[in-house]
Amino acid sequence: MSGESGFKTSVPTVFDALMTEARRKMNNYKYKIIVLSGKGGVGKSFVSSMLALGLASRGRRVAVFDADVHGSSIPMLLGVQGERHYASEKGEIIPVNGPLGLKIVAINLMLDTPELPVVWRGPLVGRAIIELSARVDWGEGDYLIVDLPPGTGDAAITIAQVIPSITGAILVTAPNALSETIVSKAANFASSLHIKLLGIIENMSYFKCPHCGRITSIMGRNSGERLAAKYGTTILGKLPLDPSVNEAVDSGIPYLLYKPEGEVSKIMIEIADKVINLVENTE
Repeated sequence: MSGESGFKTSVPTVFDALMTEARRKMNNYKYKIIVLSGKGGVGKSFVSSMLALGLASRGRRVAVFDADVHGSSIPMLLGVQGERHYASEKGEIIPVNGPLGLKIVAINLMLDTPELPVVWRGPLVGRAIIELSARVDWGEGDYLIVDLPPGTGDAAITIAQVIPSITGAILVTAPNALSETIVSKAANFASSLHIKLLGIIENMSYFKCPHCGRITSIMGRNSGERLAAKYGTTILGKLPLDPSVNEAVDSGIPYLLYKPEGEVSKIMIEIADKVINLVENTE
């Protein structure tokens, strides 16, 4: 359509409307934190879910968005794998109620079975994230924790576009050179989008013998420190290898509730306190 000037008039599309609605709804959360690693296998989803629980244990109202469309694992880590999303009378998607009052949103909770693969190309993944964000009844709260998929492609870029005023990013790494190199890509991704790095969490940092207490660095050491120094941020915490994490997943109980006295639980609570101090006391 052209006016007298000959310039085309921009007409809002359905896509634009969904994006606007998604941003409006997500803006009802005061602090919005993305958790990323750049690669799989470093425990990013475990950190995202336990951080959310840690914040909730401190009385914060928390929602978790599992944006890993192809490898959704937040529902299993939070013990809600058997739940499903339903629509309200208004046609909005209702988040699943999780432990400690968490609101949980994940593609896996919309599938007939969690084993069903999501076979979508990149543009479809981005569209799905936007549409899901727009159609969920997010309500309002204090923290929105977003578990990003591995890599820095369509899904990660879409999340950065959908969420207004991202408070910051947390990087999850493992103590080895390969993780360090690939997580650096995630750090540069955040930097390129002017997203503040809140800190780094080094997972699988060491193993403490339950019998003698001896600490062994099975995966390597000092990767987290090098990344923190390189990108001018801090180490939020170092999580040890703990067989109880797998036991918790097998039992369907979130680790923080399964073994609250465990070293990993204590460190995750400390990390949650650090995050609260970082974002709430520096406004």
